[in-house]
Amino acid sequence: MRRTVADAVAATRSSGSPMAGRTALVTGGSRGLGREIAVAFAAAGADVAIVSRKQEACVELAAELAAATGQRVTGHGAHVGEWGRLDALLDEVEDGLGPVDVLVNNAGIAPVYPSLDEVGEELFDKVLAVNLKGPFRMMAVAGRRMAERGGGAILNVSSMASGRPTASDLPYAAAKSALNTLTAGFAQEYGPTVRVNTIVAGPFRTDISKAWDMDAVHDMAQSWPSRRVGEPEEIVGAALYLCGPTAGYTTGSLLTVDGGRLAAP
Repeated sequence: MRRTVADAVAATRSSGSPMAGRTALVTGGSRGLGREIAVAFAAAGADVAIVSRKQEACVELAAELAAATGQRVTGHGAHVGEWGRLDALLDEVEDGLGPVDVLVNNAGIAPVYPSLDEVGEELFDKVLAVNLKGPFRMMAVAGRRMAERGGGAILNVSSMASGRPTASDLPYAAAKSALNTLTAGFAQEYGPTVRVNTIVAGPFRTDISKAWDMDAVHDMAQSWPSRRVGEPEEIVGAALYLCGPTAGYTTGSLLTVDGGRLAAP
């Protein structure tokens, strides 16, 4: 069951305010892992811009989160796969909240398809646009601004599919594998003042998991060290660390948060 904003805020604030004074932009921020990251950042003292294709959901969460934390939180509608929208999106966020010094590229899609030979060009392009092209442009634009202002942190959310691809998620896995590569390249481009890292996420119980055969997933999980899928709030510790002040020497890194899935046979 998804935690309320109030419960999530209380849990994060018990560990201090490591994001105080920061301004963060979180794509795919209205639900799932992005929602938990946005809530945790605001609870930890950041002003936050929540972005997804569904502006109404972003605005609703922003209002609730602002009321719960006292931080400035804004909601924005944008499709990150639309290259031409992203410069304007960043301008829009910075006009309201000031310079963005934390970017979280969390938005992603993994549509199902019957077989690889039936993957159409439209589906393939859509998957790469959201999972790879959008993050590339967001990192390029936001990273340059951060570097010119003296620093910042970029966090990408990748997937264990990048290291354990299957025929049923191959375009998605390829895009996430390329996102891992971008992490190293952008860390070089904008270092030393801008840090760029990636969380390689395993199976989490989010809206996407509603389409899973949970009995089959439970059986599969018995071979993983954790013996279970993750809860969305369990992404928070890694996100706060990688974007926070104690990770000053961590950049170009892939941090796996998957309950040991990739370590399993």
